[in-house]
Amino acid sequence: MPHVSILFICILIGATGCSQHSNKVDYRLVGAPCEGCEAVLEYGNKDLQPIDTLPDFYEQGEALKVSGTIFHPDGSPAKGVILYLYHTNQQGIYATKAGETGWAKRHGYIRGWVKTDKEGHYTFYTLIPGIYPDRSNPAHIHPTILEPNGKYYWIESYHFAGDPLLTEKEMNPEAPRGGSTGVLTLKKEDNTWVGRRDIMLGKNVPGY
Repeated sequence: MPHVSILFICILIGATGCSQHSNKVDYRLVGAPCEGCEAVLEYGNKDLQPIDTLPDFYEQGEALKVSGTIFHPDGSPAKGVILYLYHTNQQGIYATKAGETGWAKRHGYIRGWVKTDKEGHYTFYTLIPGIYPDRSNPAHIHPTILEPNGKYYWIESYHFAGDPLLTEKEMNPEAPRGGSTGVLTLKKEDNTWVGRRDIMLGKNVPGY
């Protein structure tokens, strides 16, 4: 029987049941270890956009908007980079609802994906997350990067300036992945806290 590519099969059936990442991209984790980084691949057939709203945004809490630009190491804007995000609910729990699969069982339902536009821009809306019930960590949002070439890796979490639980480790990491500490200085615009974070692909990621 002659070889038939997955792409050809997807064309024949109108892409029904074919994942967006059913292609020849060599997905590979760099800068390991990273428990759960493969969750960045779980977007399935979602039509990813440069702007997205996480599922908790319309719940009770402090509204948050985060924007930024993702750059290549040479400083040019990086198009088509996927940024996966997840965080706790207002009680500091990675809350789940019925029917979670994959890493959603651990990361909870408050998660989402954005994909940079041709200028490298991204924006996401959510709520400022709650801290863990044992107060062992400051409030944070976990990010994972997936580049178009298949490399994926974690970068420093998003934190929030003024959080009393912030330590020197979060505020001044020795070699922050992605090129920034991730500590956002927020300002209030209408009823939403707004912050910005730019990211440099591969910056301080071992083995990149």
